[in-house]
Amino acid sequence: MRRRSLLAGLMLSLARRALAAPPTRADEADLNRIAAYLNSIRALTARFEQVASDGTITRGTVWLLRPGRMRFEYDPPSPLLLVANHGEIVFRDSELKQLSRIPLSRTPLSILLDDQVSFSGRVTVTDIQRLPHEIQISVVQTYNQGEGLLAIVFDDQPLRLRQWTVVDAQHRTTTVRLFDVRIGGRFEEGLFALPSSPG
Repeated sequence: MRRRSLLAGLMLSLARRALAAPPTRADEADLNRIAAYLNSIRALTARFEQVASDGTITRGTVWLLRPGRMRFEYDPPSPLLLVANHGEIVFRDSELKQLSRIPLSRTPLSILLDDQVSFSGRVTVTDIQRLPHEIQISVVQTYNQGEGLLAIVFDDQPLRLRQWTVVDAQHRTTTVRLFDVRIGGRFEEGLFALPSSPG
């Protein structure tokens, strides 16, 4: 866990420094390609595996509907539920009878839920890594960098969203890996109703 904390701290440190050099033409081409791909995804359903900072692994189903809506429904026996809507994220732990709310803008996850994803202006790209058949970008909110970093991993050729890691302001990391991804579809609005009670 100590190693994870150090890694998270390093990632945030790099985020605050941002790219030391201007993006190359290859960087710009890849960023434009990734933005176009993400903007083509208005709705998504997938199975996920989540790895928390302490190594805890949970699984479930995620629904995403841009702009601004997401639901993480965890498989039993997990008591957790996370829903984003109306500019906030609500996290419910029915076992502990706890309900937590934070503004969506306070988390870098908001970058994925924007109506139009853009890697300029309010979003700053801090790193681009290329591996065979894989590309990863790390981004922060330009005017709110202390709230954390979002590292997104894509399969390449063809481009496909595979994983993201959120490093929050307390240096805690949460990695979400996607499986059985289905793009598109229509969802009932009630799917994204924010939990109102902790039970």
